[in-house]
Amino acid sequence: MSKPVPLSRNEFSVFFPVQTRWADNDIYGHVNNVTYYAYFDSVINRYLIAEGGLDIHHGNVVGFIVESKCNFFAPIAFPDELFAGVRVKHLGNSAVTYEVGLFKAEQQESCAVGNMTHVFVERQSSRPVKIDGLLRNALSALLTYTN
Repeated sequence: MSKPVPLSRNEFSVFFPVQTRWADNDIYGHVNNVTYYAYFDSVINRYLIAEGGLDIHHGNVVGFIVESKCNFFAPIAFPDELFAGVRVKHLGNSAVTYEVGLFKAEQQESCAVGNMTHVFVERQSSRPVKIDGLLRNALSALLTYTN
């Protein structure tokens, strides 16, 4: 397995602002590692709601995170203003894997890169469903790798 490396801004086409909070810092003076996952989850769902038509409160289809990881390259701390680049690494029938890069305001290399996999399921049964329609179109727009 190759060593993880930071990604550059030009590898993403969609970005969302992320404002660090005072409470995000840990005793060591930087953003605690679990908080990165909250950033990733928030920007992914922001995109899905805005572009994919995902109705998180009443929709029949919801996404469950089934796998996640993060590679850390440089520390982040409050009051850093961040930008999260989001792209799709793999798009299957019912699952999608995202890659999210966190960048400080003017930096070209990511401070961290996260990978999260959603499986889309029917809300009542929690059984996987096919990704289609507006949701598939929105995810396809972020697809950067060949499946």
